[in-house]
Amino acid sequence: MSESPVPTTVTGELPDGLLAAFADYEQALASNDLAALDAFFAPGEHTLRGDATGLLVGHDAISGFRGARAGTAARGIRSLHVRVIDPRHTVIVSVNTPDAGGAGLVTQLWALSAVGEWQVEVAQVAAPPAAINPTVWRLVGTPLVAAPDDASHTLAGETVAVKDLYDLAGFTVGAGNPAYLREATPAGQTAAAVAALLGAGASVQGIAQTDEFAYSIAGDNEHYGTPPNVRVPGALPGGSSSGPAAAVALGQASIGLATDTAGSIRVPASYQGLWGLRSTHGAVDRTGLLPLAPSFDTVGWLTRTPDVLRAAAAASLDPALQITAQQVTAQQGRGQQGRALQNATPARFAVSGALIFAADDDVQAAFVAGLDRLTDAGLLPPPDLVDLGDLAELLRIFRIVQAAEAWRANGDWVAAHPGALGAAVASRFETASRSDPAAEAEARAALATARARLDTVLDGRILLLPSASSTAPSRQTSAAAIDVTRTATLTMTSLAGIGGYPALSVPLFEAQGKPVGLCLVGPRHTDLALIEIGAGFAQGLGSGSAPRT
Repeated sequence: MSESPVPTTVTGELPDGLLAAFADYEQALASNDLAALDAFFAPGEHTLRGDATGLLVGHDAISGFRGARAGTAARGIRSLHVRVIDPRHTVIVSVNTPDAGGAGLVTQLWALSAVGEWQVEVAQVAAPPAAINPTVWRLVGTPLVAAPDDASHTLAGETVAVKDLYDLAGFTVGAGNPAYLREATPAGQTAAAVAALLGAGASVQGIAQTDEFAYSIAGDNEHYGTPPNVRVPGALPGGSSSGPAAAVALGQASIGLATDTAGSIRVPASYQGLWGLRSTHGAVDRTGLLPLAPSFDTVGWLTRTPDVLRAAAAASLDPALQITAQQVTAQQGRGQQGRALQNATPARFAVSGALIFAADDDVQAAFVAGLDRLTDAGLLPPPDLVDLGDLAELLRIFRIVQAAEAWRANGDWVAAHPGALGAAVASRFETASRSDPAAEAEARAALATARARLDTVLDGRILLLPSASSTAPSRQTSAAAIDVTRTATLTMTSLAGIGGYPALSVPLFEAQGKPVGLCLVGPRHTDLALIEIGAGFAQGLGSGSAPRT
């Protein structure tokens, strides 16, 4: 707090020690004294702290959030407004003045503990609005790029957050790394996937952050920070399309133009309760996209609604190649499970026990309960149980080829810039640098065999699985635990990459109040059909009727 007296208004009889406790709290905040701040918040599961990114419930969640941030911006207190409720409870509203400018507002309910200490039971923080949240956006305009005059009106009024891997004429690509950005030169032409959305009438709101070189699914970035997860405050947003996902979830864009190599759309969609589509490999032109692993890289989109997702995908895909939901049924083999139910899609579906067991217990329970709900509602024929083979081996050969291609695409720059990458991504590139041509060739042959076997086993069915192995992990989760979650998730998500299949994440389920995406992996070129089927599931269950576990 400032040394000069703070203008203070008090209604009621001011309790002893309250303003001193408030001053000590502000001092602890200024020095980022985590132990003192923990002591100032009331213990237990009913303590609340809210801000623009969401609500934290319970002392432990608040403590974890505070430990993950790098402190708060320096500020002074302009005025205090104290309203005494009773001798043991008082509301304090403080108007603060950050050194960086603007004004903030904090409302707190202070309570006197059983041992005579004042503690915060409820806090609502309204910080000065940032013009640009640098964890979400690298560059924003109003808009940054407008739709051309001759654009169609399919996406008129929609705004796009472009992942920082796509070329925009006149702008640079940063790939989530400031050193790379400093050396980049402005693009001479806009990437084909961006141009498709502009041509349909959308405008580019800005360039959104990405995990470095898209080589991550966590959603963190050591250089620019971690975007918020508005659905699970204090949790990771999922990546590598972390910026586009956060921008859409926050309502700052209606479409996130993203990429998916091994889950970079499906994971943030699942963590944040969004619709997300990885397109059929090669179905959308990748010209003007910085590659990670071209054998698996795909263009895709994140949205809040299926209608916008359908429009964005339709504007970008070749309609002549798309297979409709009705054609999916016609192409499938005739089996008992193919019978039509009263309200169900006529397509056939499959599940893999091994894939379900790759997820943690909460996600398994949400997924099984969700499928039961869909089946009981007559929306889903009972899925066939299929054996997809050795999932660990499939992930191993996928990673060999992915690493070899990642090094081939970006290794020269990485080798010339030691120390420029964050620790986790640097470790992956270090492994990639040791790629062996003979092992790569062997893995490619194995992948071709695996792809053919997946086609045979799935036999045109739509594979159902959780979009990620867990709900959004806390930002406080250890690096080792995150790596375990990463491996489990990649075991699930890499199958679409191996098969070149489209994969849709539908925000249909919840586990412990956190979003769990239902993933539909369909035959190649069933992108739009998957959206139609997923939208039917969501509509059939109805708003707010997602199963909870």
